[in-house]
Amino acid sequence: MKKLTTSVLLVVLSSSFAVVKAQSGDTIRTQKIEEVVVTGALGIKKKADAVTNAQQVVGAKELNQASATNAVQSLTGKVSGLVINQTNSSVDSNYRIVLRGNRSVTSNNQALVVIDNVISSSNILAQLPPESIENVNVIKGMQGSALYGQQGANGVIIVTTKKGTKNEKIQFNLTSSVEIQQAFMFPKIQTRYGKGVQDQSFSNVDYGGTNYVPWENTSWGPAYDNPAIGGTMVASGLPQADGSYIYEKYAPVKDHFSKFFKKGIVFQNGLTVNAGGNDSYAFLSLNRLDNEFVVDGDNLKQNSILLKAGKKFGNLRVDARVNYISRIIDQTNSGLYDDLLQLPSSNDVRKYRNSGIDGYATMYSTNPYWTIEHERSKAVKDYLNGTLSLQYDFSKHINLTYTGSITMGSTNYNNYNDGYFSTTPYQNTGTPYLEGHLLDEINPNSQVTAYYFNHKYTNRDYYGDLMLNFDYDLTDNLNLKFNLGNNIQDYYNTASSIGGTGLLVPGWYDFRNVVNSVLPQDTATQLDGYTMDNYLIRSRIIAGFANLDLAWKDYLFFNGTFRIEKSSVLSTNYNNENHNKAYPYYSAGLSFIPTKAFPGFGGNVLNYMKIAPSFTRVGNTSAVAAYATYDRGVIPTGYPFNSLQSYLYNTQPTSRDIKPEFMNTIDLNLQMGFLNDRITLEASAYKTVTNDLITFSNVSSTSGLFRIQDNIGKTELKGYEIELGLTPIKTSSVVWNLRGSISQFKSKVLELAPGIDEVVLNSPFTSPGIGTIYAIKGTDYPVIKGTTYVRDPNGNIVVDEDGTPLINSALSNLGKVTPDYVLNFNTSLKVKGFTLSASMDFRKGGHFISATKRQLGFTGGLQESASFDRTQGYIIPNSVQLVNGQYVPNSTPVGTADYSGVTNFFASGNFLNVGENNVVDATAFKIREISLSYDVPKSVLTSTFVNSLTFGVYARNPFFKYADNNANYADPETANTTGNGAGIALTGQYPSVKTYGFNVKVTF
Repeated sequence: MKKLTTSVLLVVLSSSFAVVKAQSGDTIRTQKIEEVVVTGALGIKKKADAVTNAQQVVGAKELNQASATNAVQSLTGKVSGLVINQTNSSVDSNYRIVLRGNRSVTSNNQALVVIDNVISSSNILAQLPPESIENVNVIKGMQGSALYGQQGANGVIIVTTKKGTKNEKIQFNLTSSVEIQQAFMFPKIQTRYGKGVQDQSFSNVDYGGTNYVPWENTSWGPAYDNPAIGGTMVASGLPQADGSYIYEKYAPVKDHFSKFFKKGIVFQNGLTVNAGGNDSYAFLSLNRLDNEFVVDGDNLKQNSILLKAGKKFGNLRVDARVNYISRIIDQTNSGLYDDLLQLPSSNDVRKYRNSGIDGYATMYSTNPYWTIEHERSKAVKDYLNGTLSLQYDFSKHINLTYTGSITMGSTNYNNYNDGYFSTTPYQNTGTPYLEGHLLDEINPNSQVTAYYFNHKYTNRDYYGDLMLNFDYDLTDNLNLKFNLGNNIQDYYNTASSIGGTGLLVPGWYDFRNVVNSVLPQDTATQLDGYTMDNYLIRSRIIAGFANLDLAWKDYLFFNGTFRIEKSSVLSTNYNNENHNKAYPYYSAGLSFIPTKAFPGFGGNVLNYMKIAPSFTRVGNTSAVAAYATYDRGVIPTGYPFNSLQSYLYNTQPTSRDIKPEFMNTIDLNLQMGFLNDRITLEASAYKTVTNDLITFSNVSSTSGLFRIQDNIGKTELKGYEIELGLTPIKTSSVVWNLRGSISQFKSKVLELAPGIDEVVLNSPFTSPGIGTIYAIKGTDYPVIKGTTYVRDPNGNIVVDEDGTPLINSALSNLGKVTPDYVLNFNTSLKVKGFTLSASMDFRKGGHFISATKRQLGFTGGLQESASFDRTQGYIIPNSVQLVNGQYVPNSTPVGTADYSGVTNFFASGNFLNVGENNVVDATAFKIREISLSYDVPKSVLTSTFVNSLTFGVYARNPFFKYADNNANYADPETANTTGNGAGIALTGQYPSVKTYGFNVKVTF
């Protein structure tokens, strides 16, 4: 392998080529591939040549190029095969991280996160400041993660944080960024018709078959170009406290949804201090993040401290790490976005900021400004991790290592709603409909129930690895490395919830102030969106493992792993005996480098080539809850009646003979470098067959059971990744790097148990026909199922004699959720002290259900509901009728040939509940990051105490483009769950947020 330029973080496509470190000044330094060392599973370091699976390293500079507020954001779009879904875009976002698609139906499919050789979580990764990270190694191939057993079954993201240098001089690094957030990609709505409906309660003036109603939440009113009302000032909303109305022009307000959201601002400041010597180091990172979100009143304050130190005492090496993260989050209920979506386009929501509920723009939804003030969730989250690593060298060939870690976390939620019911009748309103009445007399749904809930969650986790390591040259050409170890994991979690509805004293948020307390055994979702969790759970994993690496000369490498594991979730007791069977997991992989094996191979064109096949077998029991295999009863709510408690046999048990899902993976990787790595290519192909799928299946009611969890089927995952890297320019002052990739994966259900054809993964709607996520035997998964219209052989919708579409009674497959393929593109251009970087991706295909589109169908805001003259009724486009056995073109409007017929069809007819109407194409193009930085020349700083100084400007998410039939209803990556049922975007999920910022980095 020839030399590689290191002035840019990553000029090749994976860690198997190079990890490039930013250098000071304009000189170019090089590094041979055989010198590159990659941190793999369990902290085992290998030369890149010896890696037998697909991996990709993202370095510190690439992670920090756009000053992302967390490490998950900074990874998005930079790794092929890595899919990151932001399940909400609130001030406290959650993420789902999946590598190479779904392998299981109901078990956890998320990638394992490991921070400094200790198992962690995606939530902690999302809280980690990117500036504290040295690099992230994404292990995509299963063979590279097999040592983690079942927890590594979905790939591993290995995070290595920074540590002090050997330089005895103390070095300080200051980073500071200020950025502005802006909500964007609001739904595109029709602006042809305005507020109103066919209702004469306010006025009997007819506008083409409809009426203007000031307090309506729908846009089924007159056309904006109707000369009788268009452009005039009209009373709008409910009367204010003095009986007067707010007047607004009857005309569309441009981008009226956006008026509610403010400009958010984020401050992030960090300080790192590092020092060391020949046998010691110390590193301290302090970071403060203040996020004033785009929703008024929502904010996040985060403090993080990372302290690392190490020293060598003779043959003993000691390393220690302490990481503390504190987060204080104050946010309102994101369900206010559902209320905002009901606002007709003629209303400027800002005019109703101080109007409360009884003076809002409509009586049929809650004033979002009232929600901001009176419905809050205040959370305090603390995370503390302490890790100790020891290494004792018996000789230069044998050493013993131990890594032990204790993690403690706590989360405390205080959720409250002040509640509302009307107390003052409307006076001097000028309309009998309101005069002298209370709002909740007219609309009982306007009442808001007060509540207070407190939820506390704690965890205490222990992780420990003990390894005996051998490193011998068996011959001049054959090297052996062998690791033999033991792993213990102990997880202890508690939860307690109290609360209820009704507050005796307004504004006092305490359980003692609750009128109606909720029983702890009530399993329903409460008004604050949480369940009454009260539990103490302990689970453990004990494993023994071995890792073998053989190297023949410098061109042939073998890696084999073996792990035998016991998980407490598989423990059960019967016949007065405890039973828990240990399960083995294993893998084998080769790495062959022809360019080193055969001198002259490739000539002057091909300078590097590596072929790496592997096989892996691992298991997964993440779908099995702790204690699930024990015979347990349940305490039902309201049984036998009212609040009287009882005890019933669990009708949804887990089989005591359940075993892990076993995933068998074959993987083939090819890596090549051309023209001294000016062109690099990496290709991977893989196939995973998962046997013994774990999920619930229905059983005969005569058994007394409802369903049972067991091993019931088989799935197959196939995919590939191709990555191309180019360095068109590489001189002492200019370096331009390009990297692009395409990735594709498909998951398919091959088998399910007899009598089972499908498994429900996510069904949030009362009517399943609106849209439900399934895994179906014989098809790709996850897929959307919902109701569809009856169609003729040519695909035209069939209507009845009234022009109303006919609906199929059975649910139909409406398309898979996952994309057909994903393209990633990253570039970096360095010209002397200037560096311009960009990251973007294109996701083709896939589908999702949009609740926003359905909501706009109800309110009359949907563009397709205004693409015709509503006064003439609505004829289903390209529809047909069956007449005398023949399909003939339809000319009959739905219901009636007037405005009411249109309103009834879209707002209360079958349009809302037909699933195919709510399916949206998930295709999307996104520019993720653009950044421009300038390194002040060393010559300018010579006479100062500053060693380096960098200024930068950046943008995150500056531009999105969705599919044509996605009128900005939702970001295709948004999901209402972090589980396997992704594919549904609800109305409580905010629009996307784009960011523009400035940063400065100083080293002295």
